[in-house]
Amino acid sequence: MTSSSHRPQVGDEVEYTTGRRAIVTDIKNGIPYLRAVGRRVWPTEDPDSLKVMRTRAQRIADGDLW
Repeated sequence: MTSSSHRPQVGDEVEYTTGRRAIVTDIKNGIPYLRAVGRRVWPTEDPDSLKVMRTRAQRIADGDLW
């Protein structure tokens, strides 16, 4: 798991609510846009609440890019 002080970047896996994870697909005007399985891309309502679970580099190392 990554430090919670890491600001989400494109490709990072984040927890946007307890037990729910998504991938940051874009950042527009400082607002991360998220994508989760079975959902369309959406802008997060509270960027400061996002908790980075794995960085893009960690996901690549794990062979988990989707």
